[in-house]
Amino acid sequence: MMNHTLKNQYNLRPGTIISGKWHGNNYTIVKELGYGANGVVYLAKHKHTQVALKMSDNGMSITSEVNVLKSFAKVQGPQTLGPSLLDVDDWQCKQVGPLISFYVMEYIQGPDFLSFLHHRGKSWTLVLFLQLLSDLEVLHENGWVFGDLKPENLIVTGPPPKIRCIDVGGTTMQGRAIKEFTEFYDRGYWGLGSRKAEPSYDLFAAAMIMINSAYPKRFKKASGGMLQLKEAIRQKPELLKFEKAIVKALQGHYSNAKQMRADLLDVMVDKPSFDPSIQPKRADSGASVNSQKNKPKAGKPLTRQTYRKKKKKSGWTEFFIIALVLGILYALYTFNKLL
Repeated sequence: MMNHTLKNQYNLRPGTIISGKWHGNNYTIVKELGYGANGVVYLAKHKHTQVALKMSDNGMSITSEVNVLKSFAKVQGPQTLGPSLLDVDDWQCKQVGPLISFYVMEYIQGPDFLSFLHHRGKSWTLVLFLQLLSDLEVLHENGWVFGDLKPENLIVTGPPPKIRCIDVGGTTMQGRAIKEFTEFYDRGYWGLGSRKAEPSYDLFAAAMIMINSAYPKRFKKASGGMLQLKEAIRQKPELLKFEKAIVKALQGHYSNAKQMRADLLDVMVDKPSFDPSIQPKRADSGASVNSQKNKPKAGKPLTRQTYRKKKKKSGWTEFFIIALVLGILYALYTFNKLL
């Protein structure tokens, strides 16, 4: 449910100055960016810098979101999955009026996820998803679930293109009940799981975003469940090649984002699979003798050192593949921008 009471009560016009009671910083409202269950977000200016300002009549909600942003900053380095936190304060809109809690965060500019794909091409889908899954992996390792994961909350900045999230209102500590969700991306709505905050909840939403990329207008639940979603996947060639990973995420078979990312990388690399039903051709006896002579002896079990070398080599292969794809796509992105 949207909080229309707060929106109507504090319908701030452009030019309104928000003065922090405790820190004394002034923010000039430019326009409304959006509103939801826990507050209203405005584009504002502070010392010639654009910022996003969120205010709410629910002080506990503000405190919760501020704690999430602080956690993001600690675990994800200089460019976090979510926006950077800049200020937290209260505003007294009238001399005798109540204090309204607000916080100020980085204003992340760029098109949303689906708009970016519409203008730049669906060849970017996998690259952006690999980025998203890497960020979700770090988030999950630190005890959080994003919760309300959807295309509207994903902004592509750049160049180079980088996926960022703009709304942390649904971010929840693992083990608790999801605070906010949007039906299309919610596994509970499709009858495919609970609303318990765990990594698999976010991965279900990620799979639904992939489906949404092929169905920009989405679709309504009919029968619901896997039958309807599998049918939707199989009707779109761009989804069919990722069917394995999407279905596993929808069914909750992934315990972490790294596993889903590995399956998507396998599709990118297009590794040939071994078919045990295909037997090698039998050679004549002479050739068989020679082959037995030249056949290497059965190797010993892999040592820990050998395993580490193979794992390191695999990691570098993955890195160069992603770097190559990013390089090609970025070149196309730059070329199109110059036209």
